Amino acid sequence: MEFEYANAGSRTHEYGNAAKSAVERARESVGLAVDADKSEVIFTSGATEANNMAILGLEAYAKEEGKRHIITSAIEHKAVLEPVTLLQSRGFDVTVLKPEADGIVAPEELLRALTPQTVLVSLMHANNETGALQPITSYADVLNEHAAYFHVDAAQSYGKEVAPLLNKRIDLMSCSAHKLYGPKGIGALIVRRRKYKWPPIKPLMVGGGQERGLRPGTLPVHQIAGFGMAVKLAMENYLYRKEVCLKIKQQGIEALKKLSVNYHSPLDALPSTLNFSIPGVNSEAAIIALKGVAAVSNGSACTSSSYTPSHVLSAMGLDEEDIEGALRFSWCHMTGEVPWSEIVERLRSLR
Repeated sequence: MEFEYANAGSRTHEYGNAAKSAVERARESVGLAVDADKSEVIFTSGATEANNMAILGLEAYAKEEGKRHIITSAIEHKAVLEPVTLLQSRGFDVTVLKPEADGIVAPEELLRALTPQTVLVSLMHANNETGALQPITSYADVLNEHAAYFHVDAAQSYGKEVAPLLNKRIDLMSCSAHKLYGPKGIGALIVRRRKYKWPPIKPLMVGGGQERGLRPGTLPVHQIAGFGMAVKLAMENYLYRKEVCLKIKQQGIEALKKLSVNYHSPLDALPSTLNFSIPGVNSEAAIIALKGVAAVSNGSACTSSSYTPSHVLSAMGLDEEDIEGALRFSWCHMTGEVPWSEIVERLRSLR
């Protein structure tokens, strides 16, 4: 897209057609990653917008059908919890499932929460703070005979943990390009047809017929093309990337044996994430001590502008000291050698 600058909606000249072709190639790649048809891919600004579109977009249908019950979990990203809370303020009943101590929401809890009035179940795949992988396939099995729409926030796992996201019982799926090392500001909502019928999503904005009428506005062709290439590379290399990330994780766990560490990530979580605390060590002090060695966080980047205790770790039942001391380390296949020994020594100096 270095030389093409046309509008993908301009189909009367060759430049517009070239842009349109780039968009459709990317749309096909994004869909193939989860075994979806390209017509089921709606481009958005990212997973946050996709989450809003999936949840708030069902409001009119839910009211028409008299089904105003939503199920979600206490460990969801704020981009899911806040739209759900908005619908709750508009008269919807909401059931918030609690995780076990390992950060996993049990499928049995979903089964118990289902009612004939349940219109939407929104449960993430991989948690953005702990990396805990939720049993998406088991949730799909629970919902197999139920009419509720199943939405999965797959921002952390799309293109990385492939098999569970192929499940056709997932009706709606959110993803972001930058989680795959693509451009920031572009993502998608996968809208799967069920028995040839589209989920009854209504647009949140109006003003154009783009993206099957669900999202108006000129398509950012350069970002979409970048998204498509990022997905293509991810699907070609996800096993290798996973292996590299797992090696870094195993090195970290081995190095951290020198400290008394309380892990808040299941060890079979995403291979690119560790969340832990060290008794007596405050996370803010640790972040300062690690400056110049490692850039780590004590929560989600999306809520870091005003730090509050992690709602994810609180939901898991951690005590106040563990929550305040929690550190999240994450990396990728391009990170290179991690100086775990120096990280451990700097953390040990704080005790």
